[in-house]
Amino acid sequence: MYRPGIAPMGWNSWDCYGAAVTEKEVRQNAEFMAEHLKEYGWEYIVVDIQWSEPGATSHEYRPFAELCMDEYGRLIPAPNRFPSSADGKGFAPLAEYVHSLGLKFGIHIMRGIPRQAVHKNTKVLGTDKTARDAARFNSICAWNPDMYGVTPDETGRAYYESIFKLYASWGVDFIKCDDICRELPHEEAELRILSESLQGCGRDMVLSLSPGPALLEKAELYKQVSNMWRITDDFWDDWKLLYAMFERAEKWSIHAGAGHYPDADMLPVGPIKQDYDKNNRTAFTTDEQITMMTLWSIMRSPLMIGGEMTGFDEFTMGLLTNEGVLRMHRNSRHAHQVFRREMCGTEVIVWTAVDCEKGMYIAIFNAGGEDSEIEIPLGDLEINMPVEATELWSGQTGEFSEKITAAIPAHGAMAFYVV
Repeated sequence: MYRPGIAPMGWNSWDCYGAAVTEKEVRQNAEFMAEHLKEYGWEYIVVDIQWSEPGATSHEYRPFAELCMDEYGRLIPAPNRFPSSADGKGFAPLAEYVHSLGLKFGIHIMRGIPRQAVHKNTKVLGTDKTARDAARFNSICAWNPDMYGVTPDETGRAYYESIFKLYASWGVDFIKCDDICRELPHEEAELRILSESLQGCGRDMVLSLSPGPALLEKAELYKQVSNMWRITDDFWDDWKLLYAMFERAEKWSIHAGAGHYPDADMLPVGPIKQDYDKNNRTAFTTDEQITMMTLWSIMRSPLMIGGEMTGFDEFTMGLLTNEGVLRMHRNSRHAHQVFRREMCGTEVIVWTAVDCEKGMYIAIFNAGGEDSEIEIPLGDLEINMPVEATELWSGQTGEFSEKITAAIPAHGAMAFYVV
């Protein structure tokens, strides 16, 4: 299996455009990333759900809408939304453009075979079977009715091989597969066939599994069959969801490494939900965004930007281009929660991680509702000598001899690199 050296970093269209993203919007975000973010390690441009649906206009799905599809039951981009895909070109022209910018291109897929293909009984490429032979009629996504699951046999395998052969010909580098991550153990055979078909397609592709929450008891399976898997349902700009992520991160952090990463989901920063109102912006405070970026980075979650990048302000750019924090994301190893307790009049959560080159990281989170002066004895972190420390968000440096003293706003965080 392809194993990316660091947790993937990129942009996904869902938070800002839902099911309705267009080629123009994808291209403008790719151009922005290439010009402003590529040098910091951001590289994936991912088109999310329902790119084959001509009439999509929002985050909502139109049940049983007519989808664009080829003669082998394989979904293809809707030309009215992706003009370069006309005349059977698929996503190849758009992928080529993204590649020309020095970036990588990804798409969202749903588990299974389109109902539309089954109703039309299309052929399965390379076989004498049809879509009806490949479909499992009792395996249907609970929240999107577009697909049936596929049979865990050679016909189902042939269908998956046919779609990944198509995606490889387009130049796809990243697959986000939906309706599979939490659908275990009953869809485990389909997951294995899907993964094996992707691995055999002749092109390196990251495999991302959605939605969550993933099942902790299946951690070793996720590592074997994928590169990243969602540990949460859709994550949005709501403090309650960010607060809940600490418990998920604590449980999953030990499973990050060697090309497989628990995925805390996209970063809803800057302009989001643009399909509803161009004035929509993240509801997270600046301190909550710093907390989010700190937690995602120390635990080595994939970093997928959710906002419309061309509308980013100075704060958002600083959030996503902080070299010290991005080094923590790249170099963090053995990250874990040290403690979570009431102290200094607030709820304090402390994480540490080793830097794979030198030194260590300490992240201190104020999960309470009041600004607080927090003191952490070095002994509580099993540090037995004075250390030189750099706070990654402010850049301030100093020495801690007996304790770390940090003034942290409500819902805020500080991250220290110490040697």
